[in-house]
Amino acid sequence: MDTFLLVLGLLFMIGGILGSFLPVVPGLTLSWIGLLLLYCTETVPMNYWVMGFALLLVIIITILEYVIPAKGTKKYGGSSYGVWGTNIGLIVGIFAPIPVGFIIGPFVGAFVGELIYDSKDHKRAFKAATGSFVGFLASTFLNFMLCVVFLGWFIHVVWENWNGLF
Repeated sequence: MDTFLLVLGLLFMIGGILGSFLPVVPGLTLSWIGLLLLYCTETVPMNYWVMGFALLLVIIITILEYVIPAKGTKKYGGSSYGVWGTNIGLIVGIFAPIPVGFIIGPFVGAFVGELIYDSKDHKRAFKAATGSFVGFLASTFLNFMLCVVFLGWFIHVVWENWNGLF
């Protein structure tokens, strides 16, 4: 049973890393579940502090995933219309039929939102949309890095308990 949980946990970790690039797949949540499966083995003792801290990080980063692109829009001179456009574009982009809709959605949403606010200032609308895209890239990078840290912790714990697991 330990081997099954270990392999399943590793698959969740890999899925988490892949999911860190795809907003449809909750990458951080999958990685955290991979850690949980590792700690559910009989050989590895449960560490509630590590799991609690990791869960807190997952919750914070998941919230920031939606806040950072909107803040990027604001930082690059966008109005509240651009911020709302970014959030709507992110949601619409997830369900768009094109494969990269989740990348294009926030950009287009911010651009359209800014054009609704001021239809004559295309340069400012483009700048705000660029801020949205930069924010999206920053949140994706943050998500990916935490998934990699979780994978590193997973490997460390497996390495430490190698003899007992197999």
